Amino acid sequence: MKLLILDRDGVINEDSESYIKSPDEWQPIAGSLQAIVALNRAGLKVAVVTNQSGLARGLFSIDDLNAIHQKMRKELDKLGGHIDALFFCPHGPDDNCECRKPKSGLLKDALSRFHTPAEEALLIGDSLRDLEAADSLGIPRALVLTGNGQQTLDNLEDKKGLKIFPDLQSAVADYL
Repeated sequence: MKLLILDRDGVINEDSESYIKSPDEWQPIAGSLQAIVALNRAGLKVAVVTNQSGLARGLFSIDDLNAIHQKMRKELDKLGGHIDALFFCPHGPDDNCECRKPKSGLLKDALSRFHTPAEEALLIGDSLRDLEAADSLGIPRALVLTGNGQQTLDNLEDKKGLKIFPDLQSAVADYL
């Protein structure tokens, strides 16, 4: 494995039905930042791929989103970690873009950026759309039960080949 592709909300940070709209609302899930640091120390590339339809809905601005991501990067930096690339979809669910998960545009961008074949990557997400995007490209995937993960698991018909973990820290510990 060369590349870890992580969803953001519900995997790295606490999710909210009313969206994460400001740096103050962005709160890391316990152990998630330390998991990213462990990936960095193992020499793996880390990409974040995240749908951010709150932009299209007018709930926050691109400046707000940049400030949220700056806080995430700053918190990681304090621990000696980093994210190698961050990809986001600014579109709403009805925009029919290629980047909004479950479509695979963001994942294709991550694989291309790091010149990584799908089978040498791993996606860790908490929602069905994360898993579907990975499946469409043949990227191995894992489900965490944080965020929407438990609900996703409860509604998932085909769990074949899916690794399931309580949280990102547990998933990373298993793979390292």
